[in-house]
Amino acid sequence: MTDAKLEIPEPIAAALGDWVRQMADEASAGPRAAQARSEEALQAVREELGSVTAARDQAQALAAERNEEIEQLMAELRNARTIATDALVGKAKDQLAIEGKDAQLADLRAQIERSVAASAALSDARLAAEMELVGAVTARDNYAAEIKELRARLATRLAA
Repeated sequence: MTDAKLEIPEPIAAALGDWVRQMADEASAGPRAAQARSEEALQAVREELGSVTAARDQAQALAAERNEEIEQLMAELRNARTIATDALVGKAKDQLAIEGKDAQLADLRAQIERSVAASAALSDARLAAEMELVGAVTARDNYAAEIKELRARLATRLAA
């Protein structure tokens, strides 16, 4: 066997090269078009993703604002509950104080009524004692006058 070297003339090699390129171009035209469509679709997805990301970022910012508002409202609610609880406790204390004062007033009224009744009884007893004293003084004065009169009569009889 002899090594025969086959040489292709230049114009045929160029024509074959052109033909191979043309066939490669034609064969790759579909995949290139598909790749271009894929790249366009990918670009559209990227743009959509960008707008979705922007919308997500806006939604997250809005959610953060709402969370801050919620936290602030919760703090205000806790504060309002504390104030309301303190007010209820204060009202209950006031009510207990009022009830205690009412009980004290009732006790004082009862004491005053007992004192007035005792004072009235004492006054009645004093008045009765004074009346008896006046009666006794009057009786004594009457007896003294009668004794004087009887002494005067006795002195007159003794002198006679």
